[in-house]
Amino acid sequence: MPSGGKAVTTTTTTTTAHPYDPLTAEEIEKAVGVVRAGHSQRGAMKFPLVRLDLPDKEQVRAYDPSRPIPRVAFLVVYDPEASAMFEARVDLTDDSLVSFKHLPGLQPPIMIDELMALDEIIKNDPAAVEALARHGVDDLSQVQFDPWSTGTLPIEGVDARRRVIRSTAYVRHFTEDNGYARPVGNLVFVIDCDSRSVVAISEGDPLPLPPESGNYDSGSVGPLRDDLRPIEITQPEGPSFTVSGNVIEWQRWRLHAHIDVVEGLVISDVSYLDEGRRRSIVHRAGISEMVVPYGDTSDDFYFRNVFDAGEYSLGKTVGSLSLGCDCLGEIRYLDAVLSDESGTPHTITNAICLHEEDYGILWKHWDFRYVEQAEVRRSRRLVVSSIHTIGNYEYGFFWYFYLDGTIQFEAKLTGIVQTRAVAPGEQPAYGTLVAPQLDAPNHQHLFNMRLDMEVDGPRNTVVEVDAVGLPMGPDNPYGNAIVARRTEITNERDGRRMCDPLTARSWKITNPGVRNRFDEPVAYKLVPFVGPTLLAAPESDLARRAEFARAHLWVTRYSPDELHAAGDYPNQHPGDGIGQWIEQGRDLADTDVVLWHTFGTSHLPRPEDWPIMPCEYVGFALKPVGFFDRNPSLDVPPPAGHGAKSCHSTPQQGDGDRHGE
Repeated sequence: MPSGGKAVTTTTTTTTAHPYDPLTAEEIEKAVGVVRAGHSQRGAMKFPLVRLDLPDKEQVRAYDPSRPIPRVAFLVVYDPEASAMFEARVDLTDDSLVSFKHLPGLQPPIMIDELMALDEIIKNDPAAVEALARHGVDDLSQVQFDPWSTGTLPIEGVDARRRVIRSTAYVRHFTEDNGYARPVGNLVFVIDCDSRSVVAISEGDPLPLPPESGNYDSGSVGPLRDDLRPIEITQPEGPSFTVSGNVIEWQRWRLHAHIDVVEGLVISDVSYLDEGRRRSIVHRAGISEMVVPYGDTSDDFYFRNVFDAGEYSLGKTVGSLSLGCDCLGEIRYLDAVLSDESGTPHTITNAICLHEEDYGILWKHWDFRYVEQAEVRRSRRLVVSSIHTIGNYEYGFFWYFYLDGTIQFEAKLTGIVQTRAVAPGEQPAYGTLVAPQLDAPNHQHLFNMRLDMEVDGPRNTVVEVDAVGLPMGPDNPYGNAIVARRTEITNERDGRRMCDPLTARSWKITNPGVRNRFDEPVAYKLVPFVGPTLLAAPESDLARRAEFARAHLWVTRYSPDELHAAGDYPNQHPGDGIGQWIEQGRDLADTDVVLWHTFGTSHLPRPEDWPIMPCEYVGFALKPVGFFDRNPSLDVPPPAGHGAKSCHSTPQQGDGDRHGE
């Protein structure tokens, strides 16, 4: 075992201890069995989604373990023979089929077995094999085929009602080779997932395969550094957190964490124990959608944009984490139980990592006039994380909880950049050469986090706050005045907002009915990630489908039917979701509100991103603003033996006059 502490796996059992506990393996089997029994005439049924049907929020707030809440499973069912999609609900208390509803014209998410079938379908199609040969690919044994969802862009000769995906090819020289080093240019296959056949081939002039390999394993990169000395992280008394099922408690924080099949890592029921009173902050938070649009107009790239949550079921891409590699320290894990498309449950071991991290200085001051040594406290944070592999990219999702009441979310982007073959000597117009004849096209990664807030209860109001310098005048004779300009967001029609870095714009989630000792509403503020929004033209197909990505923040009134910013089923859908919801014009004052924060990056690739990309970081924070009456971390003890100068302290430098900051 690598140095850095002991790992203990905590697996969720069949006994549910929290209303938001995900379905167990037994519950998945039961739900699928009930649906099959109720519709046995549909022998070819698939189950793209099987998840908990979320209970009513009032039931969650009033939950008493001695009085369990009835659990209901939600299933998306697909009949490929009829090309028909259904939603089903199964009451797991009495094993009854509550509903089975046909959804005409909609497509479920792309299924893993459909992706895995691409290899066989294309290699067994004579026209596809001939096309590959024209592009210099005769040995099919090591060809890699990647899927691309089609959106609603038309495909010549293909009925838009068919369930189709596009696919592009990459050549490996051996099984572990990096296929993205050798993309087959100007060749795209269109596959009908129901008939399992190639229904169209888009082909341009053949291009030579890029000449260099792109392998990054330790055996391929040459001599390794020999001057990195070990770092060992130990907690001899064990971690400071406890885990019961999916509920974690640490330093007055309590929260629930699990993997959802669509949203991936979800935290919920987040509260803080403040002077004996447990105070709610976040009811539920998860990635409602994310879109990765590529900015290359070539015939083999213009269609490439993916909705990784709604089209590809983000939760299904979660991987098992490893001590010393993905997580370091005294680790605890949570497993994830998911269903495959046949309705069979399986367990992803170590899907969620829990550990503590030292985070530098929490606070410090040296009263240099009278005191020899500064007062200083070390910051520490609880880390709740998962890592997802989606094709060529990896996404690490990290929630951090701090001693001062701050909550932070961070996404770490790594993996392999998507590539395109170019002719010798060609300079790409919409990307960067990362190797000879190998272009990494420009693209974006845009996430939308659904924040169902509950600051000291469900009745909240969102206030936009800007730091503004006032003009000179009688009340500001020296021109130095700075004020906080507040704008209440009281109606959904005003709920579409943009960041403003010049005013340090933030959004406070206040509770007008709960006041602090200064008679101000208690609040948490969203400190947004100041980054891009969607760059696609407003009138484009993509902009209609990913409208959520065209603003940094949306505020809506809570509705149990609104979980995904691009709608529940974006696969081959012309557009749905948050842009339509706000047109309802629902009241937002002193009510149950949801914030939808869009954040991410516009990635203009660098040669340094090849052959594997160093992590890029995006995220946001939730910080208390008058939620506490003073700094809640004053009771954090000094570093061990601080008074005995075990911090290797030395007398502070200099004894002349100093100015405060």
